[in-house]
Amino acid sequence: MLSMDEILDSYISYLKQTKSGSVHTSSAYRRDIGRFLAFLKDRELDLDKVDKAVVFDYIEVLRSGKLTKGIISDRSFQRAISALRSFYRYLNMMGISEDDPFKSYKGTKIKKSLPDVLSFDEIERLLAVFDLDDPIDLRDRTILEMIYACGLRVSECANIDIDDIDLDSMILRVTGKGDKERIVPFYSRLKELLIDYIYGYRDLFKKDEVALFINKRGGRISTRSIEDILAKRSKQAGLKGNVHPHSLRHSFATHLLDNGADLRVVQELLGHENLSTTQIYTHLTTERLKETIKKAHPHR
Repeated sequence: MLSMDEILDSYISYLKQTKSGSVHTSSAYRRDIGRFLAFLKDRELDLDKVDKAVVFDYIEVLRSGKLTKGIISDRSFQRAISALRSFYRYLNMMGISEDDPFKSYKGTKIKKSLPDVLSFDEIERLLAVFDLDDPIDLRDRTILEMIYACGLRVSECANIDIDDIDLDSMILRVTGKGDKERIVPFYSRLKELLIDYIYGYRDLFKKDEVALFINKRGGRISTRSIEDILAKRSKQAGLKGNVHPHSLRHSFATHLLDNGADLRVVQELLGHENLSTTQIYTHLTTERLKETIKKAHPHR
């Protein structure tokens, strides 16, 4: 009979083998499920003895903040419940438990907040702060322009290899969540930047490195470095608030929809599995239209 910790290890290995989510998802799920297993151990309960009463007891304790450093956020709570539902599906599949006590739990749905988006003018202000005669500035501008031009997650940008770029066709092959590939076309201004960067800055450091974007030591640039670049340059451009790489991805999607792009095309470009994930940008576009009417309509 496997211990609870061994079962958890087995489940995390299963997630990795089936590529069900990212490394970050696996780590979060391990924490969420480990917290629940510790709760069961304290009460000397086995996984197959968990019923609705135990589930509601756990939820009450989890919500109270006793198991975490302070009150848990709605988003973290929902992720914890999702992790446990997924875990019990695995236990059912493996014959470790016959029931799924979390299946009948109906939590309160989180109202999705609208993403932070930069206007087109703000994007242009941001990209204008770079001195393209400076090799580091050229690299940094190319990185930020690529995130915006192709709607990339910061991890996707950092993980691009030189062979993922087709300059002639102006096509980027992106490896997203779950190792799923998608093709994203890009515009000619980014092509010109990439040519200058690849045959200028990049070749000064390490021609045999497979990564497209490299640091001063010749290795692949990190996501943290990209975040730091954007934080510094957004302040230099006079942009308000905390501008992060996902703001550029959100801006990409919103600007496409503002200019008449089809929602399903934007879904494909972003690499969203479900259309509902992409639909938040239509809400944002609607809010922007309402704001415009409120400010500009003579009968406002």
